[in-house]
Amino acid sequence: MNTTSRKQSRTLLTSLFVLASSITSLASASQGPDVAVWITTADHTMALAPSTPTRFGRDASATTKILVDDAQRYQEMVGFGASLTDSSAWLIQNKLDDRQRDALLKELFGRGNGGLGLSFSRLTIGASDFSRHHYSLADTPDGKPDPALEHFSIAPNRGDVIPVARAMLAINPQLKIMASPWSAPGWMKDSNSLIQGRLLPEYYDAFSRYLLKYVDAYAAEGIPIFALTVQNEPDYEPKDYPGMRINAPARARLIGDHLGPLIAARGAGPLIFDWDHNWDKPEEPLGVLSDPKANPHVDAVAWHCYGGEVSAQTPVRDAFPDKDAYMTECSGGDWEPVRSGGLPLQMKNIIIRSARHWARGALFWNLALDENNGPYAGGCHTCRGVVTIDSRTGAVTRTDEYYALAHASRFVRPGARRIASSDATAGLDNVAFRNADDGSLVLLVANEAKQPRHFSVAHAGHAFGYTLPARSVATFVWKPDAVQQD
Repeated sequence: MNTTSRKQSRTLLTSLFVLASSITSLASASQGPDVAVWITTADHTMALAPSTPTRFGRDASATTKILVDDAQRYQEMVGFGASLTDSSAWLIQNKLDDRQRDALLKELFGRGNGGLGLSFSRLTIGASDFSRHHYSLADTPDGKPDPALEHFSIAPNRGDVIPVARAMLAINPQLKIMASPWSAPGWMKDSNSLIQGRLLPEYYDAFSRYLLKYVDAYAAEGIPIFALTVQNEPDYEPKDYPGMRINAPARARLIGDHLGPLIAARGAGPLIFDWDHNWDKPEEPLGVLSDPKANPHVDAVAWHCYGGEVSAQTPVRDAFPDKDAYMTECSGGDWEPVRSGGLPLQMKNIIIRSARHWARGALFWNLALDENNGPYAGGCHTCRGVVTIDSRTGAVTRTDEYYALAHASRFVRPGARRIASSDATAGLDNVAFRNADDGSLVLLVANEAKQPRHFSVAHAGHAFGYTLPARSVATFVWKPDAVQQD
């Protein structure tokens, strides 16, 4: 069988599974409200495809059951999105014409007409590996110290990051933007370089003022920064792009003695998120939160996905229940287990499980990269963006990360609260939310199995049955009042 025939066969099988699930649902549900359904399969033969609505009834026979209880409510959601890296901004600004740029940004950040309504994003303070060259915002011509920050400038961002960020906010004024440095200016470090090294204690004050000068400069451009981290991945010193090691005791001193008091004196933020690194070292944020001087200034812990398990978020939150959690970086790309896990894996770990473990927001890494996974200046050569922009034509390809975000962000609006739902079972992961504006309930389900999975969803004494295709994700939306009045 050739490739085209195989793809046609997969499409036919997927359609038959959806038809069968619809017949099962309608047969088992004689009354109750409509439940809207959208599905994406791992091979994208179905891509955010509206399925036949199902209906709640008095019973739905299935061994696997997901119980939804909107009386139990948890964290309020900020939203979902990806980072506007220098590379992403440069591509969007320079490799798309005005029509293409407007269409893509409205698709990503708009809420009407099928837009994703992305409401959370991240900027880099200076260069990351996904920049076209390495720089800070306070480089000096001779490399000499400049503690007065007389050379501070956001000029490197004026051609791309600033105009694209403004356009994102014009489309979605609710958009929350956080920012993270990959390195302090080289003259502040013991390496005297953006590459590797540690922040010298004598520059803790200057670095704190550097971060706040960035916040103020961006605010003057109409781009409010709602939160900062003091360092991206502070337990890692990359060898070919900007980075800086700053452990928990050092971050506690930086935040407790310098940055925190400066922000408190301003009285208007930004918030401080600690850590901004992997799940495998929860002792790091716990160390900062345990410091009596730093703790009052830290609002949340930011997490990355590249080491450890997402469940690490919960013990930290349990130890400090007044501190929020955010998933602030996870990249799609060509490596294991992402390669073989695909869309269901990304949906499970970054959207579903991070929220079940208290994340108020979830970010993938690059918003956009080109057909060569760039441009980049060191670092990851196999990462991919939420969308791929062909640098020759401007054509846009949507990746697994796009569809994972779409299944959440299009339906779970800012201000929604996570609500109780059953733990993962039989290869199905799920999370549920209640939107604040209209009271609608949203259930996200991922099926990692290589076989279709039949299950029922029960809420308020009613249930419906559904069969998800193999290796697929789904969003279910309904109004709870209609169930209760049935």
